[in-house]
Amino acid sequence: MKIIANIPLAFWFLTLLHTLRPLRKSIHRHVEAGDVLSERRDIRKAEDIFGDFLVKKSGIRLETTGQENVPEGPVVFVSNHQSYWDIPIFFAAVKSKPFGFVAKASLRKIPGFGDWTKDVRSVFIKREDARAALRAIDEGIGLIEQGFSLVIFPEGTRSRSGQMREFKKGSLRLATKAGVPVVPVTLDGTYRAFEETGQIRPVTIRVTIHKAIETKDLGKRESGELAEVVQEIIGKQLSLN
Repeated sequence: MKIIANIPLAFWFLTLLHTLRPLRKSIHRHVEAGDVLSERRDIRKAEDIFGDFLVKKSGIRLETTGQENVPEGPVVFVSNHQSYWDIPIFFAAVKSKPFGFVAKASLRKIPGFGDWTKDVRSVFIKREDARAALRAIDEGIGLIEQGFSLVIFPEGTRSRSGQMREFKKGSLRLATKAGVPVVPVTLDGTYRAFEETGQIRPVTIRVTIHKAIETKDLGKRESGELAEVVQEIIGKQLSLN
């Protein structure tokens, strides 16, 4: 029954990929031409379409606060990770700039979705391979230097609940090494949209964008404790909602 109930989601996603095809081709042309400004512009357009389409079709009620806390220039968004819905919800809630994700390598292999995630300048990481992880950090820094922002889920996997897992140590090394602001983001309720029952549900999801934390002048100790600081900010918001 769950498979039948989720047929609409598969149809929506296929429709969405078809709708995005012209923009994706445009993004590819900009990459080949080295036109980063136009690439970033079209990525943001594609992300608006992606997030808004799925939120509207699913009937999700999205409540976002703190848009004014996102500074100019590239940043690293750091968020708890409840659900598969976190990615489209991020696109629908955070409108100020284009961004990709720091994602596990297996996501790259998902037909259609993996290519789309790559198109928006995501970084795929093999956590069990230390050298590959270091290369991924360097790749992420390269993207940040081109003006792209990235999203990190330091729990490393979906909690599938309202309970947050411990943030992995060293998970924010990309941000501290690049010296860009970290913007904590609390996602509350995305798991209820799918994981709680295994079916799409029109629930209310709250997204809180917190004040940015500067990293360029952090000392070694402060950098090492940054993941704990951000986890506390996000966890406190979850307890208040």
